[in-house]
Amino acid sequence: MTEDFRKLFGPAEGVRIYRAPGRVNLIGEHTDYNLGFVCPVALQLATYVAAAKSDGGEIRLYSEQRREMRAFDAGALSGQRRAGDWTDYPIGVARELAAAGFAIRPGNLLIRSTVPEGSGLSSSAALEVSSALAFLAGRELARLDLALLCQRAERDFVGMPCGVMDQYISVFGRENCAVEIDCRSLEHHDVQIPEGVSFVAVNSMVKHALAASAYSDRVEECAAAVKGIGRRFPAVRSLRDLTPEQFRMVERELSPTIARRARHVVFEDHRVEQFRAAGAAGDVEAMGRLMEQSHRSLQYDYEVSSPELDFLVDRAMEMEGVLGSRMTGGGFGGCTVTLLRNESVERFREEIAGAYEERFGVTPRIYDCKPSDGAGECCEAEVAAGQ
Repeated sequence: MTEDFRKLFGPAEGVRIYRAPGRVNLIGEHTDYNLGFVCPVALQLATYVAAAKSDGGEIRLYSEQRREMRAFDAGALSGQRRAGDWTDYPIGVARELAAAGFAIRPGNLLIRSTVPEGSGLSSSAALEVSSALAFLAGRELARLDLALLCQRAERDFVGMPCGVMDQYISVFGRENCAVEIDCRSLEHHDVQIPEGVSFVAVNSMVKHALAASAYSDRVEECAAAVKGIGRRFPAVRSLRDLTPEQFRMVERELSPTIARRARHVVFEDHRVEQFRAAGAAGDVEAMGRLMEQSHRSLQYDYEVSSPELDFLVDRAMEMEGVLGSRMTGGGFGGCTVTLLRNESVERFREEIAGAYEERFGVTPRIYDCKPSDGAGECCEAEVAAGQ
């Protein structure tokens, strides 16, 4: 990657490479912005940024995937307006770093990513975190502060009212472990993945565009649920505060749509806790059941699935060795994630691809979800291994 950097930008000293992984969320969807619980893993799929300082006054960004070069005045980022494209993520991060007191130096950045865009595997957070590390260039920033800074960039500059899960797991990922994140306390716990099983993501090839979707509507609907529930339970400040028993008491006082949204979040939080306990007990059947329950809730109560995602889940659940399957990510397209026994992985890949192509005329991309470490500086060998 260093050689490619120099071919693009010319001779340079001190080229450094930074990596930030994408993620797949195993369970706990649309709970993060409700201050609840999520259970993602960081992936081997990642965004890499090769960076070095330059003598000019510009920040130059080059995306290999888009074959696009963009340049920005390093001294005028505070006045930079949102462009509505991929550059908003690194520029938003640079603005947040500058606001936090880190001088943004002129430099060149080469961006390479193996995280598929629009797949629900969080290519945006991977770009944000890797760009932040490149702009920091070795300067210290606490890991939690790094995740929160990148979240602010996406919320305040990009304009997506996201929770902290994607940036958090990109920073705090653990090899061979899932991570349960408490999105209120911002504490986390390792979640044991029992031996003998794997997670596989299947990309429907339907690109979701959350900024132009019902995502913002769901955030507002959850806020409306909290307001309505607060009349009966004043201590409820977010849906995370509501127990399943309390929800049943207040359900009929909400409009049908708002009640469905709240039902998903309340019971999804409960499923995350059960999933963690099942993992610790080695109960893979229970883990699988919880994943399917999660999908049905997203399909019918939260209404963020799609015909393609539902087909992939339905078909997966008919296959030998499959324990559970669900959509993952914001919805409206993107990926499913399936829990299955190791000996069934190859057959699953073949059968699900054939069935999906026969039904929709599209060949899905399939990814092995191997839990990975979180973001950091890396070497050429690590870049090559991640391709």
